[in-house]
Amino acid sequence: MEKKLVKWGQRAVWHWCEVTVVPCGGWSSVTFSYLPPVVNVIMQRGRTGSNHMANAAKTVSKMKLLYSEGDAETLASQAADIQKAGYQVETAPGRKAVLEALRQGSYDLVILGPTLSKNDRHHLAYMVKKASQTTRVLVMHTDGERHPAVDANLDTGCSMEAVLAKIAALSAPESAIARAAAAGK
Repeated sequence: MEKKLVKWGQRAVWHWCEVTVVPCGGWSSVTFSYLPPVVNVIMQRGRTGSNHMANAAKTVSKMKLLYSEGDAETLASQAADIQKAGYQVETAPGRKAVLEALRQGSYDLVILGPTLSKNDRHHLAYMVKKASQTTRVLVMHTDGERHPAVDANLDTGCSMEAVLAKIAALSAPESAIARAAAAGK
């Protein structure tokens, strides 16, 4: 721990600073705080950006998902990413395909993507709940925020990591979700 003179606003202040340098070819982890350090960030060699999806597949249960988009290219690429994370994904390009899939099978979660029309996202959320009250609905658009049949929503254009995190949260046991709701979270 070193004592450094740091400019804070208009005046100079003596400030304790902890610097941790890890010889891995990356940057050091620097903490500037009056409080003791909470965490040191250490970069490791050999990690790639998309390993998180491969590791997630080992821990994810086999939820059956129905994923729908209005754009076929978006549907194909994002469905592949969700499958890589370990989920069983069926795709439905558009409103009619979703309705047909709901007639033929049951799902743990239905994901309605942002390339569907607002009218389709609105109508399909009701149709999913009509087909099965236990099926959860995730809308990847902010217009699902106040919809009574939508269990969760994400902002348009969010990352695949955010989508996978939301899917994992929705796959939590009912009792855990009920406890979180009772606690106001």
